[in-house]
Amino acid sequence: MKIAWVFPGQGSQTIGMGVDLQETFVGKTRFEQAQRILGWSVLEKCQGDEEELSRTLYTQPCLYVIESILGDLLREKGQTPNLVAGHSLGEYSALYAARVFDFTTGLQLVQRRAQLMDTVSGGKMAALIKFDRSQLEQVIAANPSVVLANDNSEQQVVISGTPEAVKEVLSQIKVKRTVPLKVSGAFHSPLMKTVAQEFETLLTAYEFTDAQIPVLSNVDPTPTQSGKVLKAHLTQQMTSSVRWRETMLQLRKEEISHGIEVGPGKVLTGLIKRTYPNLELANVSGIQDLV
Repeated sequence: MKIAWVFPGQGSQTIGMGVDLQETFVGKTRFEQAQRILGWSVLEKCQGDEEELSRTLYTQPCLYVIESILGDLLREKGQTPNLVAGHSLGEYSALYAARVFDFTTGLQLVQRRAQLMDTVSGGKMAALIKFDRSQLEQVIAANPSVVLANDNSEQQVVISGTPEAVKEVLSQIKVKRTVPLKVSGAFHSPLMKTVAQEFETLLTAYEFTDAQIPVLSNVDPTPTQSGKVLKAHLTQQMTSSVRWRETMLQLRKEEISHGIEVGPGKVLTGLIKRTYPNLELANVSGIQDLV
C-alpha cells in the first residue's frame, strides 16, 4: 500500500475549520505558537467573519496552521505517507509534513507570502469548467496578458491576467461554466513578478533540509527530496502555473493506492476522483476523521 497526503490551498477555507483541534495537545500548542508569530488568533479568524477569513492575509496562515496540526496528528497515530503534494498554498503544508522546515519557519514564510500577495491589485482570475482545451491553449498563446494559472484537471482550470485580457479570452472560447475568483491579484502569473522577487530575497535567509518524504511540487511534479530544489521551486511558484493535473497523473505513475486530503473541504478529492478513479480516497479535516 502506497499513500499520498495532499494539502488543499486557498478556496478550501470554511468558518469553523480547525476549531476542534484545540482539544488536542498538538493543536493547543500550535495555535499558541501561531498567535505569537502572527500577532492574531487563528481560532478567532476561523470563527469570525467569512469575508475576513477569505482575505489572503488571513486565509493562507490559517490553512497552513490547521493542515500542519492535522498532519502532526496523523503522524501521532503512526501514519507516514510515501509521497506528499500541496495545491498552491498547500505546498507549504506538504513541505512541513516532509520536514523540509519546522512549523515556525513555515508559518513565517506563509505569513510573509500572504502579506505580499494581499498587496497586489489590478489582476483577475477566473475558473473555467468544461471547455475545449486545445481552443483555450490557442487563445491563451495569442494573448500575452493571460496565463493558465491552475491546471487542475482535464476539464477544470483557472486563468489569470489583466482584467481586460481575461475578459477577452472568455469572449473567444466556448465554456460551460465560468466562476470569477474573489482574489485581489493575478496569482500564479507574471504579474506577480515584483512580489515574487521580494519573496525570493526573503527565502534566502531560511534553511531548507532535504525532505524525509518525496514531494511533488506545483512547478515540477516530479518526486524530489532535495531541499535545495524544493526551495528553488517555491521561488518560482508565485509566478508559475500550478500543475495539479500532472501531479495527479504522477500519483498513478508512482503507483499510489491511497490518497488522504489533509485539510478542510474536498476540492482535491473531487479532482483526483475524476482523474484517477481507482485511488482510494479519504479526507481528514478534524478530530472525527482521526478516530
